[in-house]
Amino acid sequence: MTQRKLEIIKTSWLNGPNIWTYRPCIEALINIHDLEQAPSNLIPGLYESLTTWLPNLAEHRCGIGEKGGFLERLRDGTYAAHILEHVVIELHEMIGQPVGFGKARMTSKTGIYKMVFRTTERRVGMACLHTGMRLLQAAIDQAPFDMPSEIKALKAVVDKYAFGPSTQHILDAAYERRIPFIRLTEGNLVQLGYGERQQRIWTAESTKTSAIAEGIASDKHLCKELISLCGVPIPEGEMAESPEKAWEIAQDIGLPVVVKPSDANHGRGVSLELSRQEDIEAAWHIAAKEGSDVLVEQFIRGNEHRVLVINGEVAAVARGEIFQITGDGKSTVTELIESQINTDPRRGEEEEYTLTPVDLTKNLAILLEIQRQGYQPDSVVPEGQQVIIERNSNATLDVTDSIHPDIARLAALAAKVVHLDIAGIDLVCEHIDQPPEGQSIAVIEVNAGPGLLMHIKPSNGPGRNIGEKIIESLFPEPENGRIPIVNYLGGDELKHFGTLLHQILTTQGRVVGLACDQGLWIGDRHLKTEDATDFESGRRMLISKRVNTAIAKLNMQTLLEHGIPYDRCHVSVVTSLGSTDGLEPWDIQTSEQLFNSARTAVDLVLTEGHAILNADEVGLLPLRDLCDGQIIWISRHKDNPVIQAHLKEGGRAVVIHRGMIECLENCNVNNSLIEVPVRFPEEEALLWMALTASAWSLNLPKDLIESSMQMALINTPQVA
Repeated sequence: MTQRKLEIIKTSWLNGPNIWTYRPCIEALINIHDLEQAPSNLIPGLYESLTTWLPNLAEHRCGIGEKGGFLERLRDGTYAAHILEHVVIELHEMIGQPVGFGKARMTSKTGIYKMVFRTTERRVGMACLHTGMRLLQAAIDQAPFDMPSEIKALKAVVDKYAFGPSTQHILDAAYERRIPFIRLTEGNLVQLGYGERQQRIWTAESTKTSAIAEGIASDKHLCKELISLCGVPIPEGEMAESPEKAWEIAQDIGLPVVVKPSDANHGRGVSLELSRQEDIEAAWHIAAKEGSDVLVEQFIRGNEHRVLVINGEVAAVARGEIFQITGDGKSTVTELIESQINTDPRRGEEEEYTLTPVDLTKNLAILLEIQRQGYQPDSVVPEGQQVIIERNSNATLDVTDSIHPDIARLAALAAKVVHLDIAGIDLVCEHIDQPPEGQSIAVIEVNAGPGLLMHIKPSNGPGRNIGEKIIESLFPEPENGRIPIVNYLGGDELKHFGTLLHQILTTQGRVVGLACDQGLWIGDRHLKTEDATDFESGRRMLISKRVNTAIAKLNMQTLLEHGIPYDRCHVSVVTSLGSTDGLEPWDIQTSEQLFNSARTAVDLVLTEGHAILNADEVGLLPLRDLCDGQIIWISRHKDNPVIQAHLKEGGRAVVIHRGMIECLENCNVNNSLIEVPVRFPEEEALLWMALTASAWSLNLPKDLIESSMQMALINTPQVA
């Protein structure tokens, strides 16, 4: 009996750089059973089903490197694991999570493949994988597949687990600056940078957003009082403890008025341009349900604008829209809202949409608005009659280039008074491109944690790179949030490398994180006494705000199953590749496979960093061509040809010669820059050369390297 089916044997979430790519991905071990003997060109209807359900597969460039390359492979014949790879990538595209990377590779077992694909979030990736499996199986079996329902379900997973669009926009900007980040929760709390150089964001709030500033912004009455004292125009208003008091205040300050919650946001419970007592009292009840107090204030004529201020400067400006329906003499208000407003492609429940659908059963402020105009939800609107639905909708029209400098200064002043690093200033004026004098203008709210999507994806006008400005405010050039990271890979010769380097650097006043076989250290605190070469231990030391230098031993099993907990490193020490023992579950069986896995240690070196490699180990020599930074060769023999050639090319080397560890550079083969007396057994030579080279690459001064190494040698006469 034939088994034309696919089966997932195992999946691994590689949440960091790995043997496939620098970015997180999912590796799946797939059994394609008898499909090993059935390439795509031998499966009737497969091509037609896939191109019907996933028409954009035509854009995939696989094979020939041009659009249509994958479909050419599909027509000519390719195998199920490769097809699944492209299906999963395309599903990510369809749900707004583009990834663009995948591979499928045979293993040593017939019918078993490793299939890997980049993904934005583990649960999103797994959902796409399982949906892709069902889709491909349906295409093979020529069975029906409900594509719209499946995509809807995947989008629900994205909405629940993936970063929100504003957070993702900021992280994309961080990636462009090569600033690393760590997701700290299942939500949008993210650490940018490592150790003591880290900053944190929570959507549009950052480490620099104080709780006091956020508290002031949420108290609308207090906020307006403070900014008014500094010369920012505000509408007159008072708190109303009852509907009757709201009407009394409205008469005192002058009609029309606005009634809104004192501490709600996103326009919830806000009613505008009210003049009648019954409307004001009804609006009070609506506002009271959304906030702790109700504010009645003067209505300012003009257009509502959202001015985004970042680090004291205006970054973007958006103007609000008034949404209304037009009657046809047959349809009710509810029906017209559905056909004329909720069909707007900008509206949706997911966070990616700039506008939400109008629901009269939930938004009582909108219900009051239509009632004030003489209509109910079931009222039929006469033909040609317009009914305003939303007056205070999200600002969606970009007018950044139009704002007058004096209005920009007012908005920036309001943010500064509240002490917000990122602020959304709600400002009403008649003409955003004219001076404040001579027109109706007022700041009506200052918002902490403002929405960014309206500026990133406005309905009209260019999108603004808000993420770039936020990242620049947190990490002014040339800061990148990085601390020196040293990783090392080798056998027993490096058993004590981590603890000794930790000791050396600590004596120089550094707070060092160390994750190695002997445990986890944060500074002088030994937090874990057992093996700490796992992924989570590596992350723990990077999350610590105290750490300014990190050391991590590279564990091959951790690399293959989870990835590496940091994105790049400054120093990578490799003295030997080790063996394939224990790596059978990952199908690492040959020296070539071991090399291709271990090379990750060198792939991670930054351009300004160093790879420290054992020149006496022939199998390591090809690593020199894989390093983005500089190479420091170490050798027991000064006359090693690799050392000699490297020095002639202006490189660095650390050797043992005449009873000394010598550091050589730039053709200087006779006079060492640094000398350390050798006082250790021959079998420890690699260890002490690696330590010396690491201290050198970390820019420790010459005299400190010599004294620190000598002190370490005295305190640890024999460590092997």
